[in-house]
Amino acid sequence: MNPISKAYLELHIAVFLFGFTAILGDLISLPALSLVWWRVLFTSFSLVFLIRVMRLFRRLPRAQTLRFMGIGVLVALHWLAFYGAVKLANASIALVAMATTSFFTAFIEPLIMRRRVIWYEIALGLLIIPGMVLVVNGMELSMLTGLGVGFLSAFLAALFATLNKKFIGDHNAMEVTFLELGSAWLFLSLVLPVYFLFAGEAIAIWPVGLDWLYLLVLSLLCTTLAYVLALRALRHLSAFASNLTINLEPVYGIVMAWIILKDHESLNQHFYWGVVIILLAVFSYPLLKKRVGKADGLMINK
Repeated sequence: MNPISKAYLELHIAVFLFGFTAILGDLISLPALSLVWWRVLFTSFSLVFLIRVMRLFRRLPRAQTLRFMGIGVLVALHWLAFYGAVKLANASIALVAMATTSFFTAFIEPLIMRRRVIWYEIALGLLIIPGMVLVVNGMELSMLTGLGVGFLSAFLAALFATLNKKFIGDHNAMEVTFLELGSAWLFLSLVLPVYFLFAGEAIAIWPVGLDWLYLLVLSLLCTTLAYVLALRALRHLSAFASNLTINLEPVYGIVMAWIILKDHESLNQHFYWGVVIILLAVFSYPLLKKRVGKADGLMINK
């Protein structure tokens, strides 16, 4: 299997696992801040047994270590926004809001990677907008706040994915995952007492009952394994191609939400037409890239 095909296979496995995250977030009784704190704690702890931590800090330059730790803070904020959207609306709304990640990436990646803007990336990113309009029309007004928080989550996802693409290079994916999620845990550990101090109210932080099982599945399969696979794929794929493929997460997630959470009972046909438009953008990207790439090759040969 060639590296590009292997990268897409690993990415699709990661996306399938990502599709469970919103479902598990809805099933876990904890609020978003506590949920993400436990998620990154379990994930970071699991990676301690897979990498040589002390050698990592000795070998990796300090500047690079700080870059990955900074990206980890963005990951923490992304997950806070994502699970906030799940709690404020529902799993399906949060997943579809994440589909706008490619729209944000179409603008962020050329800026950060210092490459030219590609017209079909912008076009496909814009194609998602009418899909999102239909999604919004298929929602109850009470869910709009959750959708807005979901958009913030998508923007942060586009930002940290592009930064990972810029800095990942030949670095070990597990080591980078440990640095990013470990720093996410440290950041949230600082946020928790500040929240308690200024919010004037306590939030539930201790899992109960099946929360423990759901958190382990969320952390080990949907985070550790999926995150490492997604980072490995980034070595051979652009951030835009990666995020556009990750738009399949709503498909997997929404189907599971139908079955497990019965989300379809609160959504109408406009919502699903919007999802269809978003999928068209996802599947059009590799075809356009191949065709435009051939055309560019012919122009160069001339």
